[in-house]
Amino acid sequence: MRLERRSKYYLFLIVALILGSSFGIPTAVPDARARDLSLPANFRFNIYPDPPITFDSSTAALRFFRAGNLILLKAKADTTEGYFILDTGAPYLILNMTYFRDYPSISFSEDGEQGGITGAVTAYAPTKLEKFSLGPFHYHNIHADRINLGHIESVKGVKIFGLLGLQLFKKFEMIIDYETNTIYLHLISKKEAKIYKNEMLKDATSHYVLPFVIQEHKMMVKATFGTKSLTFIIDTGAESNVIDSRLPNSILEAITVSRRVTLRGNGGAGVEALYGDISDLKIGDIPLGKLPVLVTNLEKMCSAYNTSCLDGMLGFDFLSQHKIGFNFVNRKMYIWK
Repeated sequence: MRLERRSKYYLFLIVALILGSSFGIPTAVPDARARDLSLPANFRFNIYPDPPITFDSSTAALRFFRAGNLILLKAKADTTEGYFILDTGAPYLILNMTYFRDYPSISFSEDGEQGGITGAVTAYAPTKLEKFSLGPFHYHNIHADRINLGHIESVKGVKIFGLLGLQLFKKFEMIIDYETNTIYLHLISKKEAKIYKNEMLKDATSHYVLPFVIQEHKMMVKATFGTKSLTFIIDTGAESNVIDSRLPNSILEAITVSRRVTLRGNGGAGVEALYGDISDLKIGDIPLGKLPVLVTNLEKMCSAYNTSCLDGMLGFDFLSQHKIGFNFVNRKMYIWK
């Protein structure tokens, strides 16, 4: 198994804690390439096996609680129950070190093979739960990383026990209804893979269907601006849409900047960015209208995934505009009209 460098978490933490302070409307976009977001160079994503899943029901409608623009779902990690952030930008289950520091760490060799249990607990140390339950779905012998989410808890005023990452939903269809604060989940069996269709999708004229891909632990969709093709991550853990400040001027000049904001990460250091609206973006043939975006440098994100660069993230300001769904088995996205 391969170990992969990543610091996407810290990008998530930065985006999740947008602290907007107006300094007037700047006349030009500053060069953000010189900015140092202080991302740790030694942080690595492990590749964990998919955990076995049992269920009391293959279908569930889960009510969620909102902390700002973040979706919080109640779940149970062994005997610890509390709220977890739905974060499709995270690769798998992440636990808040504050509440799981007493769990033993699992060591990994350089090729990613699991080693023995150690007594030491270090930052980001992987561990394993016997059982993790989300509604009627139960994951067994599930691996997880641990990080400190205390600063998000302070800002949001709620205990956050971890992040629900993409791996947890690989065998599911998920429909998010922000209007009713409900997430609909269906565990798709092998027999259903080609034929399952939610009742909400029976009317083919009610929604658009678009493809997405899952690569390097992230869900990506293609967008266009004029003749320019762009790649965006779909990230339910991002409170704002984000666009890379290193994109061509023809795209950046189309952004109507309204204010400067300050992004604060885990270390508390502030980085200035721009906030505004962009028009003329499309996903497939679907125009996104006037879309709020945060303009900041995503170079660290590119190096973390060790792939070609990503052009941005689509978060709450995009996802909440419509009822939206994802079939993670067939890699189809549904956007209601």
